[in-house]
Amino acid sequence: MPEITFVKSALPKAGALVVLLAEGGNPSALHTALDEASGGAVGRALEAAGFKGRKGQSATVWAPAPGISKLVAIGLGAEGALTPDGAEAVGGAIWPLISAETEATLAADGVEMPVAVRVALGTVLRSYRFDLYRTMEKPEDKPKLARLAVAVDQPMAAKNAYAPFKAVAEGVFMTRDLVSEPPNILHPVEMAERCRALEKLGVVVEILTPKEMKKLGFGALLGVAMGSAIEARMVVMHWNGLGSAPAKGRAKKPAPAEKPICFIGKGVTFDTGGISIKPAGGMEDMKWDMAGAGCVVGLMAALAGRKARANVVGLVGLVENMPSGTAQRPGDVVKTASGQTVEVINTDAEGRLVLADVIHYAITKYDPKWMIDLATLTGAIIVALGHEHAGLFSNDDVLAGQIEAAGKATGELCWRLPLSDAYDKQIKSDIADMKNVGTRAGGSITAAQFIQRFVQGRPWAHLDIAGTAWATKDLPTAPKGATAYGVRLLDRLVADHFEG
Repeated sequence: MPEITFVKSALPKAGALVVLLAEGGNPSALHTALDEASGGAVGRALEAAGFKGRKGQSATVWAPAPGISKLVAIGLGAEGALTPDGAEAVGGAIWPLISAETEATLAADGVEMPVAVRVALGTVLRSYRFDLYRTMEKPEDKPKLARLAVAVDQPMAAKNAYAPFKAVAEGVFMTRDLVSEPPNILHPVEMAERCRALEKLGVVVEILTPKEMKKLGFGALLGVAMGSAIEARMVVMHWNGLGSAPAKGRAKKPAPAEKPICFIGKGVTFDTGGISIKPAGGMEDMKWDMAGAGCVVGLMAALAGRKARANVVGLVGLVENMPSGTAQRPGDVVKTASGQTVEVINTDAEGRLVLADVIHYAITKYDPKWMIDLATLTGAIIVALGHEHAGLFSNDDVLAGQIEAAGKATGELCWRLPLSDAYDKQIKSDIADMKNVGTRAGGSITAAQFIQRFVQGRPWAHLDIAGTAWATKDLPTAPKGATAYGVRLLDRLVADHFEG
């Protein structure tokens, strides 16, 4: 992650200079200063390139003045029309153009400070690389830029405004690291141990073993893990930010007795499908079937890192779903921690079994104000929504609306789908309280209906992130690979509706 520093507006003596220009807008002071230093060559070069400041437009002028390696001009689109996530996309577009430089300055003196901060954040988010296992990469193929200086009129104010975003970016990177790891490295036991890193931020971390989960009646979660040689784990992460000093601008201090909110993540570190085994093609992607849990871990890091004034509990159920002589079979009946029984029709519908026990634990242990679970739960959600939106299901209209708004504010979009008795009837079992799958029709909805049977009427939402957890191409603020979808959305949700 490149370091972001905020500096006084002054023409740099070396490195690349990035300038931002709205369509029809006036160049910033640094842009004008460089043009003058180049004897007008910068303006002539941009005019020759047809650069008008249109959204998504960019142009490069090489060696425009002594010491300056290149000028990178980025278009902002129509003046005054730039949204926060649009500003981040601008920052994301900057990174590939400057990553090979050893020094770079972003001339943000021509835009408002909140825009400058979000552009810097977008650059950082786009800079992510997972290269832990690349041993043959040539040095010239690696990014060199370790620090980006952002020139603004009020550096200290910008630094303070950027601080919470930096904490969130670090949470995003933590999630991306977890989701990117190969499954022979990141199995349930290892992932649980990595959660202990949150203790340095003040998060209380508790790890439950199979012995402890068996005493709690976790028949559904442990049933999924039966086929693996690696033990299951459940991790509980508690951040109580109510005891810290009130943040500036807070209208009230939340009461110490305020109930927590709970975030619950599906953590299947590798999913073969079990006895209902998946096709071989593309099965390697199932290393990221723990992306819901990865999101919860990164979210807890973000909240603790920015010292959120909130009482939050993150819970992740960690298992590996493997076929073996000890694996759960189609036709088995398991008893969940809630006492409800489930007929397992398809062992590849395992994530909802994991969530059922963890959700019950969250309710009985913490009596939460509301709950949100995240899971790469169904391929059906990709058929329905593609890779543009996560599927949102909820029994609470207010909570659902707040999640949708937070998604729009951060660019992590979701789309609400229905829940109803008609869908619930599809998971009725002939021999148990329910079965773990319905028909192929409405598969994402019946999966959500299954989870809803364990929430005991509490305000709850389910995010099916199967289509958004992993990108097969570069995105504006995320390179190809793990996206960490959900970290920023849920951090924004907490900030807007739970911190007072």
